[in-house]
Amino acid sequence: MINQIRFLFSLKGNAKSCLLTEPMWGIPFNLYAPFITVYMYLLGVLDLQIGIIMAVGRVVQMVSAIVGGILTDKFGRRLTTLIFDIISWSIPALIWAFSQNFWWFLVAAIVNGLWHITAVSWECLWVDDTKESKVGPIFNWIYIAGLLAVFFAPISGYFVEIYGVVPVVRVLYLITFVMMTAKFVILYFFSTETERGKERMMATKNTSMFQMLLGYKDVFDIIFKSKSMVQALVLQSLLGIVLLVTSTFFAIYITQNLGIPNAFLAYFPILRAIVMLVFLLIVQGGLSKYKARSMMLLGLSVYIAAMAWILAAPMGNWMWIAVYVVLDACAAALLLPRLDTMVTNAITPEERARIRSLFNMLVIAASSPFIFLTGVLSSINRRLPFILNLILFLVMVLVLIFERNKEKTITT
Repeated sequence: MINQIRFLFSLKGNAKSCLLTEPMWGIPFNLYAPFITVYMYLLGVLDLQIGIIMAVGRVVQMVSAIVGGILTDKFGRRLTTLIFDIISWSIPALIWAFSQNFWWFLVAAIVNGLWHITAVSWECLWVDDTKESKVGPIFNWIYIAGLLAVFFAPISGYFVEIYGVVPVVRVLYLITFVMMTAKFVILYFFSTETERGKERMMATKNTSMFQMLLGYKDVFDIIFKSKSMVQALVLQSLLGIVLLVTSTFFAIYITQNLGIPNAFLAYFPILRAIVMLVFLLIVQGGLSKYKARSMMLLGLSVYIAAMAWILAAPMGNWMWIAVYVVLDACAAALLLPRLDTMVTNAITPEERARIRSLFNMLVIAASSPFIFLTGVLSSINRRLPFILNLILFLVMVLVLIFERNKEKTITT
């Protein structure tokens, strides 16, 4: 733990600015996140309509992911992050605050879908000038920063218990607009354009965006000639489906089907955050001696146990849900930072923006057909999306085992 803290204080430049401002995004997000789908449901949005909103949002995300690399190279990591953070987070927060029905949420999802542009530019902003050996530890701290923000969630739970979901969440979205906008502006002023960013801006100065778009053919070849990137692409796509299903339908499932009070939704993330913080700050360092692939397999095994556990959950037993949350937290701490590091380190630095952009687009494209399906499954039986998750985790295990066995065959 002491080494982790020393590492944090040793950070400089954009990595430090990006990390220290992250709670200004994470705190408001975690205040409203537990209530997103319940808020929609109480405003008359049906399970199937939630699936439609998710599907449309994914289409926009796919488009924004592909242009994200172009915009990041053309206008720089710093400016692109500022402009599209405000467009994709600040503006939707205002729309959500005043939403009345399905159409409001659909418009907000379309605008919010542009966040994949900054997913590219923000990562490039801190990764470009960071040594490869520091990427993994920084990802750990990014998760820690987000988890610390979760401890503000009881505030929303307290007010929800008194005033109800809809009025409280409307206020939370207004707070989100103020805090996130401030975060985006502060990061802009306390960061600098990276050296790689300056090079790409100069290299693309006289190149049209259409020409840059055509250049993705070469980037496509780079990705699919790399076995490590193809494997990461498959794993990231499957994980993306799972996380989206869980974040969308978990709250509705446990409140509407298992009889858990709405106010409890603010407290489960805290338990998850505590477990993950202990894991990331104390346990994670001791696991660094083991191969990343082995730890990812262990994480997937725990995820499978968590899915089986929640599918067997009885009515009204919040302790049962708490056990699921603990299992989910341990699995996430084992898997997520290692998968993120695998992807980031596999990317060629010279073309980081466009490779990351195309990679994100392919992940979204591969997972998008499942999004509408989950809405349909939930409308039939709210347990079905979690059965789908269980199957997808098993497929991820097979992908990792297959690659490991293939490596052994090659070496022998």
